[in-house]
Amino acid sequence: MTPTPHKILVAGSTGYLGSHLVKALCITGSPFKALARQKDKLIAMGLSEDQIKVAQVTDASSLRGCCNDIDVVISCVGITRQKEGLTYMDVDYQANLNLLLEAERAGVKKFIYISAFDAKNHQNVRLLKAKERFAEKLLVSKVLTPCVIRPNGFFADIEEFYSMAKSGRVYLFGTGDVQLNPIHGKDLAKFCIESIESDKYELDIGGPEVLSSIDIANLAFSSQEKTPKITHLPDWFRRVSLFVSSLLPEKMTGPAEFFLTVMEQDMIAPTYGRHTLAEHFKEIHNADIQS
Repeated sequence: MTPTPHKILVAGSTGYLGSHLVKALCITGSPFKALARQKDKLIAMGLSEDQIKVAQVTDASSLRGCCNDIDVVISCVGITRQKEGLTYMDVDYQANLNLLLEAERAGVKKFIYISAFDAKNHQNVRLLKAKERFAEKLLVSKVLTPCVIRPNGFFADIEEFYSMAKSGRVYLFGTGDVQLNPIHGKDLAKFCIESIESDKYELDIGGPEVLSSIDIANLAFSSQEKTPKITHLPDWFRRVSLFVSSLLPEKMTGPAEFFLTVMEQDMIAPTYGRHTLAEHFKEIHNADIQS
């Protein structure tokens, strides 16, 4: 991947995708700044002082000036599990809106936001509702060029299968034939950087392999050289669990609500990338052995 001439601001730079974006930009020698709450995490990633921007995205005043001399903002800002009393609307919606308004004020040319695949069709899920509420705001911007990328599940999200296999048994809902194509953070980071030159406002993306839940379970076991032990739970159990999750505070069940929803049907996005889940599970296993 060749370096981009655009000056980039990566928001949410210490998270899963953000850290992969930072690494990719460092490798290519592209000019960028990483925005995060904690400077020490950015320094630990090997960044220099002039590559670091420290701000609290939920505090609009702290963002003042962060987009000065920036051409493109790539926002990975979002939460999976609530911390410090913050909600999905506080972070996935409002914090991104704070950043967008600052980007518009500073004259940023393009704002790329990472939502989630098929989020528009699952507005009953609180996480996805917050993400798409911001996406709608971004897409009507008249000040800069918007781009909403909606990736399928991350490899990091699928690691729960590895953990279950490590404990000895994987539990699946229904027949386990629901299909998806999760994507590695490295591949998604590359796609995000390539999208800077795209003229499309909305982009769906997934990994190179379409796998069923059973396929993923078997990969998790084989990476650990274990005999597969899979228990199939009736799908009504998933539906009941989803209903209960939707009634409880999101800080308790937000991630579960998301997971139980996306396991309802096939989630197959346009394929991209080269990293496979089998390789990813094997890397985790090798790290386990060495630790």
